Amino acid sequence: MRIIGPDELVFGVDDVAACREFLVDYGLMEKAFSDEGGRFEALDGSAFTIRKRDDASLPAPLPTANMLRQTIWGVEDQATLDAIEAELSKDRAVEKLADGTLTTRDDANFEIAFRITRRVALDLPAELINSPGAKPGRAPNVIGANDEVEARPRTLSHVVYFVPDMDKMANFYVERLGFVVTDKFTNTGPFLRPQANNDHHVLFMIQTPEYMQGLEHVAFHMQGPTELMLAGSRMVQKGYQSFWGPGRHKFGSNWFWYFNSPLGTHIEYDADMDLHDGDWVERETPMTKDAAQMFLFENVEKWVPGGPPPKK
Repeated sequence: MRIIGPDELVFGVDDVAACREFLVDYGLMEKAFSDEGGRFEALDGSAFTIRKRDDASLPAPLPTANMLRQTIWGVEDQATLDAIEAELSKDRAVEKLADGTLTTRDDANFEIAFRITRRVALDLPAELINSPGAKPGRAPNVIGANDEVEARPRTLSHVVYFVPDMDKMANFYVERLGFVVTDKFTNTGPFLRPQANNDHHVLFMIQTPEYMQGLEHVAFHMQGPTELMLAGSRMVQKGYQSFWGPGRHKFGSNWFWYFNSPLGTHIEYDADMDLHDGDWVERETPMTKDAAQMFLFENVEKWVPGGPPPKK
């Protein structure tokens, strides 16, 4: 099935104004907003939608405090939607909305939807570097360090769930929707990628008690490590609390920087993720700090200009 990745996440939040401020500061573009909620997009149109927690139009919440209400997956074409409808209708209710979107629940009871992707193709430059022994990435007199760039998220990268049964959850996405396991942390969870996306992962899950079930974090891809560091340092300067990072993961190789958010989840910048195809052989290792990260910069606030601001 030609699933691309997460197109949109829908939240029911406690404080619409605080969530709006965070998402705009994070770098998403505000496309619509009112006291009732809003929509915020990356450069390719992948998005967050926020609404008040008690909005009757939202899907029902999980039986936890988590604010995620729905994960909408983008697919390549109508044939993929038809195949998903036929497969999932075998054992659960699948509703088709007026615009063709399919809605249902997965085997961990997360509300999910599928639609022909609303992402737009991007044609943007990569981060350019000069490396000894290699052809220069930048022409003479082209400056690499520019702190005036917008450093906006380019696309929704991946979602990570807390789940009470990682094997049941993974089997649903692999056996029913055609996802592939790229790598796995033993007794913790697998990294999954769909057929129409060769990113190391668009979905990861972490085995946790049932009372913790929900969205652990969500990430957006940046241009490269420099924009990630620039965007993250700006968040620190604005007073947001860094949760983890900056650093670089081992599985996926992506640079990372996570921040606490008023959406009840961590939101990550990432950059430079590995790509894989059918020749890749899955790896597995126990989950440890050293397995999760190649390196981590400690006490980042000490070198952010102006020092640590008040925490939001």
